[in-house]
Amino acid sequence: MIILKITPDLPGLLFCAGLFIVGGVIAFLVFQVALKKKRRRLIEEAEAEAEVIRKEKILQAKEKFFQLKAEHEKYIGEKNNKISQAENRIKQKEMVVSQKMEETQRRKNEVDAIRDNLTSQLELVDRKGEELARMHRQQVEQLEAISGLSADEARSQLTESLKEEAKTEAMSFINEAMDEARMTASKEAKRIVVQSIQRVATEVAIENAVTVFHIESDEIKGRIIGREGRNIRALEAATGVEIIVDDTPEAIVLSCFDPVRREIARLALHQLVSDGRIHPARIEEVVEKTRKQIEEEIIEVGKRTAIDLGIHGLHPELIRLVGKMKYRSSYGQNLLQHSREVANLSAIMAAELGLNAKLAKRAGLLHDLGKVPDEEPELPHAVYGMKLAEKYKEKPEVYNAIGSHHDEVEMTSLISPVVQVCDAISGARPGARREVVELYIKRLKELEALALQYPGVLKTYAIQAGRELRVIVGSENVSDKDAENLSYDIARKIQDEMTYPGQVKITVIRETRAVSYAK
Repeated sequence: MIILKITPDLPGLLFCAGLFIVGGVIAFLVFQVALKKKRRRLIEEAEAEAEVIRKEKILQAKEKFFQLKAEHEKYIGEKNNKISQAENRIKQKEMVVSQKMEETQRRKNEVDAIRDNLTSQLELVDRKGEELARMHRQQVEQLEAISGLSADEARSQLTESLKEEAKTEAMSFINEAMDEARMTASKEAKRIVVQSIQRVATEVAIENAVTVFHIESDEIKGRIIGREGRNIRALEAATGVEIIVDDTPEAIVLSCFDPVRREIARLALHQLVSDGRIHPARIEEVVEKTRKQIEEEIIEVGKRTAIDLGIHGLHPELIRLVGKMKYRSSYGQNLLQHSREVANLSAIMAAELGLNAKLAKRAGLLHDLGKVPDEEPELPHAVYGMKLAEKYKEKPEVYNAIGSHHDEVEMTSLISPVVQVCDAISGARPGARREVVELYIKRLKELEALALQYPGVLKTYAIQAGRELRVIVGSENVSDKDAENLSYDIARKIQDEMTYPGQVKITVIRETRAVSYAK
């Protein structure tokens, strides 16, 4: 094993270290020189850039200054223009004021002149008045000497005579005014009634006690009757309507006094025939379903009627009864149409008379409420309707008008006679109601027989559908004065003893005929 021993060369190492240090110092000095140059260059560039920015800022400041200066000059110019305009207006106002002052001064001078003139004229009038009073005293003294009466006595006598004359003229004027008022009141009442009728147009609906149900063929009749009549018996039991199946071709008659039940039977029969399944269980199901539909339709009709007439706040039960009026008729006149017509007529007439038109319309719609009860009351329909309206919190004016429209209850408000008159107008107009022929002929015969009971009556004729009664009397038995009394007596008796729509005119005819023959 060979071991090499290396001894370092110390001087060489020191020399190398010195060279390294000298080189580092030289490099540092070179770096410092380069850094100074770079810093000086950056400073020069920054100074040059700052100079450029300073010049730009100065230019921008100058531009802003010139802009602000121009705006300020413009603003100053506008202000100067406004000031000049204001000065011109002020000068014009000063001219106007000066003109007015001159005019006022001129008028003041004129007023002063007129006042001076009036003062002189008043002095003249005072002198004339004193002279006139002196002359009046002299004339009064002369009149007293001539008449032998003092001025007070003459004045009292003249006053008494003037009082009597004024009283006579006042009585005459009162009589003339009352006669004119009677004529005017009659004319005004006719105008209001005619105008109310002309402004209301209502369709006329005729309802019968039977409904004819049309079918496509007579084969369906057998299916409706069913085996041993079980279908028709089930239908009659469920609806309460008599179903008449006879030889009438393609028709079945539904007979019932209650229009609602008759309509339920008609709709149920129509649905059964359309469906084709007709047996007792199905009949009961369809009838019950149809009854619910009719009840819903009744409520809907009541609501729609109230909305159409502009009547609000009706109790739901009253709305249902109003809808039920659609299926009720009176002398062939549909009750709902009649009530709507009376409501419109009442509102128009109340407005013409200065009354509450809304209350009148409400009372007119509900006046026949007692004709559609759910049960059969023993009271007259007007009184029963009044009790229903009172029960459902209607106003006293409304339920009094309902109860008094046939005079069963005393009238307590002005709306009551309005509803009564409008009810008579709606029922009495031509074509509104239909009477049974037998009852119609009976009423005409009763009219003629009633007039024949009076002495001196020769013949009687009921004409114009019973709205006029012509009475022929003998001229030798009845005088002209008696004819007037006879007409009045017959009218009163008809009014007290008979029931009739509208009014009946009684005309008494008295004539003298002279007959001779040329032979």
